[in-house]
Amino acid sequence: MFKHILIATDGSDLAQKAVIQGLAMAKALGARVTALYVTEPWVAVAPGEVAMAFPVKEYEESVATNAARILAGVESEARAAGVACTGQHMKDQFPAEGIIAAADQNACDLIVMSSHGRRGLMRVLLGSQAIKVLGGSTVPVLICR
Repeated sequence: MFKHILIATDGSDLAQKAVIQGLAMAKALGARVTALYVTEPWVAVAPGEVAMAFPVKEYEESVATNAARILAGVESEARAAGVACTGQHMKDQFPAEGIIAAADQNACDLIVMSSHGRRGLMRVLLGSQAIKVLGGSTVPVLICR
């Protein structure tokens, strides 16, 4: 059925639910996994005066360190479960676009991710990365909550 699963994570407790489900599915199906961590472009994170107080080099070092820590954790869980897993840090992408691009680049046949389940005004203001992935993906998407 599924041979290569993309598991998107941001390191949050909610995203950990997707990691657990994705690894369990991969183990049951004998699939391999790409664990993905996406970081947004510097300009989206620190507009205006904030950019002067927190230089781009420090931002890049910070996100690289965070990505390495989060992906190492997923890779460790995968090893413990007997699942082949490769971590990937996609830089300078908005989350939904990065997830879709990584699934395409890695020829993944399933995306597993979490959703905060925001509704109403919060969804309008903050957007929904899960909805954007669902709308833009050419492969099935499993949303965990």
